[in-house]
Amino acid sequence: MDYVLEIKNLIVDYGVVRAIKGIDMKIPKGQIVTVLGANGAGKTTTLRTISGMVKAASGEILIEGHDIKNKEPYTIAHLGISQSPEGRLIMTGLTTEENLAIGAYQLKSRAQIKRNYDQVYELFPVLAERRRQQANTLSGGEQQMLAIGRALMMNPRLLLLDEPSLGLAPLIVNNIFKAIKKIASEGMTILMVEQNARQSLLIADYAYVMELGKIKSQGESQVLIADENLISAYLGKKKS
Repeated sequence: MDYVLEIKNLIVDYGVVRAIKGIDMKIPKGQIVTVLGANGAGKTTTLRTISGMVKAASGEILIEGHDIKNKEPYTIAHLGISQSPEGRLIMTGLTTEENLAIGAYQLKSRAQIKRNYDQVYELFPVLAERRRQQANTLSGGEQQMLAIGRALMMNPRLLLLDEPSLGLAPLIVNNIFKAIKKIASEGMTILMVEQNARQSLLIADYAYVMELGKIKSQGESQVLIADENLISAYLGKKKS
């Protein structure tokens, strides 16, 4: 199988605290892989270490065979890894279109940038309607769409999504996950961290479950969503 990303025995420390305790992951090309777990499990730390925002103590982070562990974030971005961060972190003083332009900063072709705008606006039509609007006036769901759109503007080979449904109403969550599924259907490789385990498993191909910095379980999403223990621990017990 062709893997875009491989993580081997990754260890990350915050001072004297070992946050990530020797995890292994493989992200196949063109698939959605989700990482599930409670707060403090190490999910966001894993993504931030991949993108260079957090330094690893040891292990390997391989992008198509090349180790990118502890490289600078801008170097990792240039290698085609783009992240939509937890909390969105959009530039509130800029317009929607100006925020999207930030995502395309490393592209040189105006024609390519225009195509990327068109693709984002086709995926999220409301952003086209709000293109001249200040980003701080967008709703929470629109800001999340903007964060994902900004990450897509650079034509990444790997898209990292950190809690894309966080704090959103159920209807908006459904729309966000439909958009993520559509992105993947067009060939994008996605690694997604989520607390919304049920929605994640419905659209993902494969899942890892983290607990206290370790991989507790993993498998195909269709298998994990039928696991009664997982249902009880992360999805809530079924009503009798």
